[in-house]
Amino acid sequence: MRVATVPTTASSVVSSQPNEWIRVGVLGFGGLGQAAARVLAPKQEMGLVAAADRDGFVYNANGLDPDQCINAYRTGGSVGDVTAGGQRAENSIGQLIQAATAAEGYFLALPNLPNTFMASVVEQFIEAGWQGVLVDALKRTSAMEQMLALQGRLEEAGITYMTGCGATPGLLTAAAAVAAQSYAEIHSVKITFGVGIANWEAYRATIREDIAHMPDYGVETARAMTDEEVAALLDRTNGILALENMEHADDLMLELAGICDRHQVTVGGVVDTRNPKKPLSTNVKVTGRTFEGKISTHTFTLGDETSMAANVCGPAFGYLKAGRSLHRRGIYGVFTAAEVMPQFVR
Repeated sequence: MRVATVPTTASSVVSSQPNEWIRVGVLGFGGLGQAAARVLAPKQEMGLVAAADRDGFVYNANGLDPDQCINAYRTGGSVGDVTAGGQRAENSIGQLIQAATAAEGYFLALPNLPNTFMASVVEQFIEAGWQGVLVDALKRTSAMEQMLALQGRLEEAGITYMTGCGATPGLLTAAAAVAAQSYAEIHSVKITFGVGIANWEAYRATIREDIAHMPDYGVETARAMTDEEVAALLDRTNGILALENMEHADDLMLELAGICDRHQVTVGGVVDTRNPKKPLSTNVKVTGRTFEGKISTHTFTLGDETSMAANVCGPAFGYLKAGRSLHRRGIYGVFTAAEVMPQFVR
Protein backbone atom coordinates (compact mmCIF):
# COMPACT_ATOMS: atom_id res chain seq x y z
CA MET A 1 0.00 0.00 0.00
CA ARG A 2 1.39 3.37 -0.99
CA VAL A 3 2.02 6.13 1.51
CA ALA A 4 -0.36 9.06 1.15
CA THR A 5 1.12 12.34 0.00
CA VAL A 6 -0.42 15.26 1.87
CA PRO A 7 -1.01 18.07 -0.65
CA THR A 8 1.26 21.02 0.04
CA THR A 9 -1.68 23.30 -0.67
CA ALA A 10 -3.79 21.85 2.15
CA SER A 11 -3.16 24.77 4.48
CA SER A 12 -1.43 27.37 2.34
CA VAL A 13 -3.66 28.41 -0.55
CA VAL A 14 -6.50 29.99 1.41
CA SER A 15 -4.87 31.99 4.15
CA SER A 16 -8.22 33.15 5.52
CA GLN A 17 -9.44 29.59 6.08
CA PRO A 18 -8.59 27.19 8.94
CA ASN A 19 -5.66 24.82 8.39
CA GLU A 20 -8.06 21.89 8.05
CA TRP A 21 -10.22 23.58 5.43
CA ILE A 22 -10.78 20.92 2.79
CA ARG A 23 -10.97 22.09 -0.83
CA VAL A 24 -13.56 20.12 -2.77
CA GLY A 25 -15.10 20.10 -6.19
CA VAL A 26 -18.55 19.11 -7.44
CA LEU A 27 -18.94 17.33 -10.76
CA GLY A 28 -22.38 17.83 -12.21
CA PHE A 29 -24.30 21.02 -11.54
CA GLY A 30 -27.94 20.11 -11.97
CA GLY A 31 -30.31 20.09 -9.02
CA LEU A 32 -28.11 17.88 -6.86
CA GLY A 33 -24.88 19.70 -7.71
CA GLN A 34 -26.43 23.07 -6.95
CA ALA A 35 -27.76 21.74 -3.64
CA ALA A 36 -24.26 20.45 -2.84
CA ALA A 37 -22.85 23.94 -3.40
CA ARG A 38 -25.44 25.40 -1.03
CA VAL A 39 -24.72 22.74 1.60
CA LEU A 40 -21.03 23.69 1.50
CA ALA A 41 -21.62 27.44 1.74
CA PRO A 42 -21.84 27.72 5.57
CA LYS A 43 -19.22 25.04 6.29
CA GLN A 44 -16.04 26.04 8.12
CA GLU A 45 -14.11 22.81 7.51
CA MET A 46 -14.85 22.33 3.83
CA GLY A 47 -15.36 24.62 0.88
CA LEU A 48 -16.19 24.61 -2.82
CA VAL A 49 -13.25 25.45 -5.09
CA ALA A 50 -14.21 23.65 -8.32
CA ALA A 51 -17.29 22.67 -10.29
CA ALA A 52 -18.02 21.26 -13.72
CA ASP A 53 -21.02 20.60 -15.91
CA ARG A 54 -21.37 19.30 -19.44
CA ASP A 55 -20.31 22.55 -21.11
CA GLY A 56 -17.72 24.11 -18.83
CA PHE A 57 -15.97 24.35 -15.48
CA VAL A 58 -14.95 26.88 -12.86
CA TYR A 59 -12.00 26.79 -10.46
CA ASN A 60 -10.72 29.15 -7.79
CA ALA A 61 -8.39 27.81 -5.12
CA ASN A 62 -9.53 30.62 -2.81
CA GLY A 63 -13.12 29.38 -2.88
CA LEU A 64 -16.16 29.86 -5.09
CA ASP A 65 -19.36 31.78 -4.43
CA PRO A 66 -22.16 29.18 -4.74
CA ASP A 67 -24.69 31.84 -5.75
CA GLN A 68 -22.48 33.03 -8.61
CA CYS A 69 -22.06 29.46 -9.84
CA ILE A 70 -25.79 28.75 -9.61
CA ASN A 71 -26.73 32.01 -11.35
CA ALA A 72 -24.24 31.35 -14.15
CA TYR A 73 -25.63 27.86 -14.68
CA ARG A 74 -29.26 28.96 -14.62
CA THR A 75 -28.81 31.96 -16.91
CA GLY A 76 -26.18 30.70 -19.34
CA GLY A 77 -26.38 26.95 -18.94
CA SER A 78 -22.90 26.43 -17.53
CA VAL A 79 -20.67 27.28 -14.56
CA GLY A 80 -18.11 28.06 -17.25
CA ASP A 81 -19.73 31.49 -17.47
CA VAL A 82 -18.65 32.49 -13.95
CA THR A 83 -16.61 35.65 -14.42
CA ALA A 84 -13.69 34.69 -12.17
CA GLY A 85 -12.27 31.28 -13.03
CA GLY A 86 -14.98 30.04 -15.37
CA GLN A 87 -14.25 28.48 -18.74
CA ARG A 88 -16.37 26.84 -21.41
CA ALA A 89 -14.93 23.49 -22.41
CA GLU A 90 -15.81 20.40 -24.44
CA ASN A 91 -13.93 18.09 -22.06
CA SER A 92 -14.95 19.97 -18.93
CA ILE A 93 -14.20 17.23 -16.39
CA GLY A 94 -10.83 16.32 -17.85
CA GLN A 95 -9.75 19.95 -18.07
CA LEU A 96 -10.93 20.68 -14.54
CA ILE A 97 -8.94 17.75 -13.15
CA GLN A 98 -5.81 19.22 -14.70
CA ALA A 99 -6.55 22.81 -13.66
CA ALA A 100 -7.79 22.31 -10.09
CA THR A 101 -4.44 21.53 -8.51
CA ALA A 102 -5.62 22.39 -4.97
CA ALA A 103 -8.78 20.24 -5.01
CA GLU A 104 -8.42 17.41 -2.48
CA GLY A 105 -11.73 15.70 -3.12
CA TYR A 106 -14.73 15.62 -5.43
CA PHE A 107 -18.39 14.78 -5.04
CA LEU A 108 -19.57 13.11 -8.23
CA ALA A 109 -23.11 14.51 -8.42
CA LEU A 110 -23.45 13.07 -11.89
CA PRO A 111 -26.25 11.14 -13.62
CA ASN A 112 -25.23 7.53 -14.12
CA LEU A 113 -26.75 7.31 -17.57
CA PRO A 114 -25.45 5.28 -19.31
CA ASN A 115 -24.68 2.75 -16.60
CA THR A 116 -20.95 2.93 -17.35
CA PHE A 117 -20.69 6.71 -17.14
CA MET A 118 -19.50 7.07 -13.54
CA ALA A 119 -16.78 4.47 -14.01
CA SER A 120 -15.58 6.28 -17.12
CA VAL A 121 -15.27 9.50 -15.10
CA VAL A 122 -13.21 7.72 -12.46
CA GLU A 123 -10.95 6.45 -15.25
CA GLN A 124 -10.19 10.08 -16.12
CA PHE A 125 -8.95 10.75 -12.59
CA ILE A 126 -6.76 7.64 -12.65
CA GLU A 127 -5.27 8.46 -16.04
CA ALA A 128 -4.60 12.06 -15.02
CA GLY A 129 -2.46 10.92 -12.08
CA TRP A 130 -4.67 12.79 -9.63
CA GLN A 131 -4.59 11.74 -5.96
CA GLY A 132 -7.30 12.43 -3.40
CA VAL A 133 -10.82 11.41 -2.39
CA LEU A 134 -13.80 10.75 -4.65
CA VAL A 135 -17.37 10.28 -3.41
CA ASP A 136 -20.43 9.17 -5.34
CA ALA A 137 -24.13 8.62 -4.64
CA LEU A 138 -24.55 5.71 -7.05
CA LYS A 139 -27.84 3.86 -7.04
CA ARG A 140 -27.55 0.75 -9.18
CA THR A 141 -25.91 -2.46 -7.99
CA SER A 142 -24.40 -3.08 -11.43
CA ALA A 143 -22.84 0.40 -11.47
CA MET A 144 -21.25 -0.16 -8.07
CA GLU A 145 -19.86 -3.50 -9.22
CA GLN A 146 -17.97 -1.55 -11.88
CA MET A 147 -16.45 0.63 -9.17
CA LEU A 148 -15.42 -2.38 -7.11
CA ALA A 149 -13.69 -3.77 -10.19
CA LEU A 150 -11.45 -0.67 -10.14
CA GLN A 151 -10.22 -1.47 -6.63
CA GLY A 152 -6.66 -2.39 -7.65
CA ARG A 153 -6.22 0.52 -10.04
CA LEU A 154 -7.53 3.03 -7.49
CA GLU A 155 -5.14 1.70 -4.86
CA GLU A 156 -2.24 1.97 -7.30
CA ALA A 157 -3.30 5.50 -8.25
CA GLY A 158 -3.46 6.70 -4.64
CA ILE A 159 -7.20 7.44 -4.73
CA THR A 160 -9.60 6.77 -1.86
CA TYR A 161 -13.02 6.12 -3.36
CA MET A 162 -16.21 6.26 -1.28
CA THR A 163 -19.15 4.72 -3.14
CA GLY A 164 -22.88 4.64 -2.40
CA CYS A 165 -22.71 7.60 -0.04
CA GLY A 166 -26.00 9.41 -0.62
CA ALA A 167 -29.32 8.70 1.11
CA THR A 168 -30.07 5.25 -0.31
CA PRO A 169 -27.62 3.81 -0.90
CA GLY A 170 -25.81 5.67 1.85
CA LEU A 171 -27.38 7.06 4.98
CA LEU A 172 -30.05 4.36 5.21
CA THR A 173 -27.59 1.58 4.36
CA ALA A 174 -25.27 2.73 7.14
CA ALA A 175 -28.21 2.90 9.55
CA ALA A 176 -29.10 -0.69 8.62
CA ALA A 177 -25.54 -1.81 9.27
CA VAL A 178 -25.64 -0.26 12.75
CA ALA A 179 -29.15 -1.56 13.54
CA ALA A 180 -28.10 -5.07 12.56
CA GLN A 181 -25.76 -5.25 15.54
CA SER A 182 -28.66 -6.07 17.87
CA TYR A 183 -29.25 -9.36 16.12
CA ALA A 184 -27.57 -12.71 15.87
CA GLU A 185 -29.23 -13.29 12.49
CA ILE A 186 -30.69 -10.84 9.96
CA HIS A 187 -33.93 -11.86 8.26
CA SER A 188 -34.61 -8.81 6.09
CA VAL A 189 -33.72 -5.20 5.38
CA LYS A 190 -36.48 -3.12 3.81
CA ILE A 191 -35.82 0.43 2.64
CA THR A 192 -38.77 2.62 1.69
CA PHE A 193 -38.29 6.18 0.52
CA GLY A 194 -40.52 9.13 -0.15
CA VAL A 195 -39.29 12.04 -2.28
CA GLY A 196 -41.13 15.26 -2.97
CA ILE A 197 -39.95 17.90 -5.44
CA ALA A 198 -41.88 20.89 -6.71
CA ASN A 199 -40.60 20.68 -10.28
CA TRP A 200 -39.08 17.59 -11.91
CA GLU A 201 -37.00 19.72 -14.28
CA ALA A 202 -34.83 20.79 -11.34
CA TYR A 203 -33.74 17.15 -10.99
CA ARG A 204 -33.95 15.86 -14.55
CA ALA A 205 -31.11 13.35 -14.27
CA THR A 206 -32.38 11.94 -10.97
CA ILE A 207 -35.90 11.52 -12.32
CA ARG A 208 -34.59 9.77 -15.43
CA GLU A 209 -32.63 7.37 -13.22
CA ASP A 210 -35.85 6.65 -11.30
CA ILE A 211 -37.79 6.07 -14.53
CA ALA A 212 -35.14 3.52 -15.52
CA HIS A 213 -36.30 1.40 -12.56
CA MET A 214 -39.92 1.27 -13.74
CA PRO A 215 -41.45 -1.77 -15.46
CA ASP A 216 -41.03 -1.66 -19.27
CA TYR A 217 -38.23 0.90 -18.94
CA GLY A 218 -34.48 0.59 -18.58
CA VAL A 219 -31.31 2.67 -18.41
CA GLU A 220 -31.00 3.23 -22.14
CA THR A 221 -34.74 3.87 -22.58
CA ALA A 222 -34.77 6.50 -19.85
CA ARG A 223 -31.60 8.10 -21.15
CA ALA A 224 -33.06 8.43 -24.65
CA MET A 225 -36.29 10.07 -23.48
CA THR A 226 -36.73 13.72 -24.38
CA ASP A 227 -37.92 16.20 -21.77
CA GLU A 228 -41.28 16.21 -23.54
CA GLU A 229 -41.55 12.44 -23.26
CA VAL A 230 -40.70 12.56 -19.56
CA ALA A 231 -43.31 15.26 -19.02
CA ALA A 232 -45.88 13.16 -20.90
CA LEU A 233 -45.13 10.14 -18.70
CA LEU A 234 -45.52 12.24 -15.55
CA ASP A 235 -48.81 13.59 -16.88
CA ARG A 236 -50.07 10.02 -17.21
CA THR A 237 -49.05 9.21 -13.63
CA ASN A 238 -50.19 12.55 -12.15
CA GLY A 239 -46.56 13.29 -11.36
CA ILE A 240 -46.11 10.15 -9.25
CA LEU A 241 -43.41 7.52 -9.76
CA ALA A 242 -44.07 4.35 -7.74
CA LEU A 243 -40.99 2.15 -7.61
CA GLU A 244 -40.70 -1.41 -6.30
CA ASN A 245 -37.92 -3.99 -5.99
CA MET A 246 -35.37 -1.58 -7.39
CA GLU A 247 -31.87 -2.53 -8.43
CA HIS A 248 -30.28 -0.60 -5.58
CA ALA A 249 -26.72 -1.09 -4.39
CA ASP A 250 -27.83 -1.23 -0.74
CA ASP A 251 -28.05 -4.99 -1.30
CA LEU A 252 -24.44 -5.32 -2.47
CA MET A 253 -23.13 -2.98 0.24
CA LEU A 254 -24.81 -4.90 3.06
CA GLU A 255 -23.64 -8.20 1.62
CA LEU A 256 -20.05 -6.96 1.38
CA ALA A 257 -20.29 -5.77 5.00
CA GLY A 258 -21.33 -9.28 6.05
CA ILE A 259 -24.74 -8.14 7.31
CA CYS A 260 -26.94 -10.34 5.12
CA ASP A 261 -27.29 -11.80 1.63
CA ARG A 262 -28.30 -9.34 -1.05
CA HIS A 263 -31.59 -11.14 -1.75
CA GLN A 264 -32.72 -10.21 1.78
CA VAL A 265 -32.61 -6.49 0.92
CA THR A 266 -35.49 -4.72 -0.83
CA VAL A 267 -35.73 -1.09 -1.88
CA GLY A 268 -38.70 0.86 -3.16
CA GLY A 269 -40.49 4.13 -2.78
CA VAL A 270 -42.65 6.90 -4.17
CA VAL A 271 -41.47 10.07 -5.91
CA ASP A 272 -43.88 12.99 -6.24
CA THR A 273 -42.55 15.32 -8.93
CA ARG A 274 -45.15 18.05 -8.37
CA ASN A 275 -45.17 18.53 -4.61
CA PRO A 276 -42.26 19.33 -2.30
CA LYS A 277 -43.97 17.44 0.53
CA LYS A 278 -42.87 13.83 0.84
CA PRO A 279 -45.61 11.38 -0.20
CA LEU A 280 -44.48 9.04 2.60
CA SER A 281 -41.79 8.92 5.27
CA THR A 282 -38.41 7.53 4.32
CA ASN A 283 -37.30 4.65 6.54
CA VAL A 284 -35.32 1.46 6.84
CA LYS A 285 -36.58 -1.60 8.71
CA VAL A 286 -34.15 -4.26 9.88
CA THR A 287 -35.73 -7.50 11.07
CA GLY A 288 -33.76 -10.22 12.79
CA ARG A 289 -33.42 -12.72 15.62
CA THR A 290 -31.62 -11.81 18.83
CA PHE A 291 -29.31 -14.17 20.67
CA GLU A 292 -32.23 -14.91 23.04
CA GLY A 293 -34.29 -16.12 20.10
CA LYS A 294 -36.58 -13.08 19.92
CA ILE A 295 -37.74 -11.79 16.52
CA SER A 296 -37.79 -8.00 16.35
CA THR A 297 -37.62 -5.07 13.93
CA HIS A 298 -35.62 -1.85 14.23
CA THR A 299 -37.02 1.10 12.27
CA PHE A 300 -35.04 4.21 11.45
CA THR A 301 -37.14 7.01 9.98
CA LEU A 302 -35.89 10.24 8.43
CA GLY A 303 -37.65 13.46 9.31
CA ASP A 304 -40.19 14.45 6.68
CA GLU A 305 -38.81 17.98 6.68
CA THR A 306 -35.44 16.85 5.34
CA SER A 307 -35.26 17.00 1.56
CA MET A 308 -33.72 14.49 -0.81
CA ALA A 309 -30.89 16.96 -1.41
CA ALA A 310 -30.19 17.31 2.33
CA ASN A 311 -30.19 13.55 2.84
CA VAL A 312 -27.87 12.98 -0.12
CA CYS A 313 -25.41 15.87 0.03
CA GLY A 314 -24.91 15.93 3.80
CA PRO A 315 -23.82 12.28 4.00
CA ALA A 316 -21.75 12.60 0.81
CA PHE A 317 -19.59 15.32 2.34
CA GLY A 318 -19.46 13.46 5.66
CA TYR A 319 -18.06 10.46 3.81
CA LEU A 320 -15.69 12.69 1.87
CA LYS A 321 -14.26 13.91 5.17
CA ALA A 322 -13.92 10.33 6.39
CA GLY A 323 -12.27 9.39 3.11
CA ARG A 324 -9.77 12.20 3.53
CA SER A 325 -8.80 10.81 6.94
CA LEU A 326 -8.19 7.42 5.33
CA HIS A 327 -6.28 8.98 2.45
CA ARG A 328 -3.95 10.87 4.77
CA ARG A 329 -3.14 7.56 6.47
CA GLY A 330 -2.20 6.02 3.13
CA ILE A 331 -5.36 3.93 2.82
CA TYR A 332 -6.57 3.82 -0.78
CA GLY A 333 -9.10 1.85 -2.80
CA VAL A 334 -12.89 1.49 -2.71
CA PHE A 335 -15.02 1.73 0.43
CA THR A 336 -18.81 1.73 0.84
CA ALA A 337 -21.06 3.67 3.19
CA ALA A 338 -21.76 0.46 5.09
CA GLU A 339 -18.14 -0.09 6.15
CA VAL A 340 -16.92 3.42 7.07
CA MET A 341 -18.61 5.89 9.39
CA PRO A 342 -19.03 9.42 8.00
CA GLN A 343 -17.48 12.34 9.85
CA PHE A 344 -19.63 15.39 10.51
CA VAL A 345 -18.50 18.46 8.59
CA ARG A 346 -18.71 21.57 10.75
